[in-house]
Amino acid sequence: MGRAVSPASRCRGARQEARRPDPSDAAARSATCALAEAAMLSPRLHNLLDSRHASYTTHVHERTLTAHETAEAAHVSRALFAKTVMIKVNGTLAMVVMPAAYRADLVRLARALGEAEDAVELAEEAEFRNAFPDCEVGAMPPFGHLYDMPVYVDSRLARQDEITFNAGTHTDAVSMPYKEFEALAEPEMLWLAHVM
Repeated sequence: MGRAVSPASRCRGARQEARRPDPSDAAARSATCALAEAAMLSPRLHNLLDSRHASYTTHVHERTLTAHETAEAAHVSRALFAKTVMIKVNGTLAMVVMPAAYRADLVRLARALGEAEDAVELAEEAEFRNAFPDCEVGAMPPFGHLYDMPVYVDSRLARQDEITFNAGTHTDAVSMPYKEFEALAEPEMLWLAHVM
């Protein structure tokens, strides 16, 4: 079990890890809620994880802006860090989740979805900024159903035992078993990226 991180040390980029305890233990649940709040998870993500008694670890790290930086700050491989990329499919927002070391292949994605190549495009920040009211732009957790949008996951992530992803801010991340993520997010699995 990791230690709680004070706001002062949090600002200095301290790392926090806390393994989620047994949900039947009231004291442990209370401690977990306090740790999740210290980690500043997106409220929607926090509610989902708590309501489903998910097993996860939080990481508090220095402020980062890219998936590569976040993977490094959370001390995880780029293959294990699941970055969320916002796309539009026929004008409708969707999430694409892939290893940080990969880049979305929009042509491959369009084919996998049975769409014309020009039907799938990257979304501009201004187009999705307001879709995530409880998150910092660019730090959205990969749970599309929390924001009424589909989520497509690159099948290479399914090979991992555990993945790490942004928790709604540029200073917080969550790690969890991939199988648990899949059960919670219910993504459509596709082969949709290539190495950068």
